[in-house]
Amino acid sequence: MINEAVGAAYEGMRNRCTEIGDGFVMTAWDVDEDDDLRPGGYVSGPTQFKIADGALWYLTFAALGRIEEMALTSELSMRFLRPAIGTRMICRATLEAASRRSVVGTCHIWVDGAPDRITSTAQGTYAIPMPR
Repeated sequence: MINEAVGAAYEGMRNRCTEIGDGFVMTAWDVDEDDDLRPGGYVSGPTQFKIADGALWYLTFAALGRIEEMALTSELSMRFLRPAIGTRMICRATLEAASRRSVVGTCHIWVDGAPDRITSTAQGTYAIPMPR
């Protein structure tokens, strides 16, 4: 349901939510050779940033219990740990804190089926708009 709602609002969104659990979400991103790769076949930093940002957006929906399209990134910090080479990126976003105004989460990103070989980590905050 979450992918359909987001897809209807944002056509072409490639970051898909694959699992929602207690305090976490999982997302997947199929790597496009033309758009996502740097020379040498490495998944680019901006692509990994998009993956983390999208996962935190889905995490915000899970924390709120509803889809809040107007939730927006307040801050996001990335750390690149090793080259990302593969065809599918996976991200697990874990809830650190949630309040009326914000959701804070941590992301671990890896390639294909190697969760023990994290390529990057991110921590970010999503701001939740106040009702008018």
